[in-house]
Amino acid sequence: MTTTSAVDSLAALARFGHALSDPTRVGILMHLRLHDSYPAHLADALGVTRQSMSNHLACLRGCGMVVAVPEGRRSRYRLADVRLAHALGDLYEVVQQIDPNLLDEAHEVTTDEPLA
Repeated sequence: MTTTSAVDSLAALARFGHALSDPTRVGILMHLRLHDSYPAHLADALGVTRQSMSNHLACLRGCGMVVAVPEGRRSRYRLADVRLAHALGDLYEVVQQIDPNLLDEAHEVTTDEPLA
């Protein structure tokens, strides 16, 4: 029989999988693993509408992956836990080992260059 805490842990891992199930959300997470950012900047960088970005950020907040830091009338987004940056980097490296050609197009969101 599964304990409640084990079920909760599995649910948390499933939320992580849900967050990674959409390319736009993955792009957001990969950007935020390098530095905090604002929704408008993320939308422009990823080529999506601001409404779409708002929906994706709401999903990531609900999954516990990102937090919004209020700054006056705006909110700056960051990863909810610094360990997520390391986990995303490790996951990227594993996927790259499995199929190096798969991530050629994703390279631009994994560089250490800050977003403009």
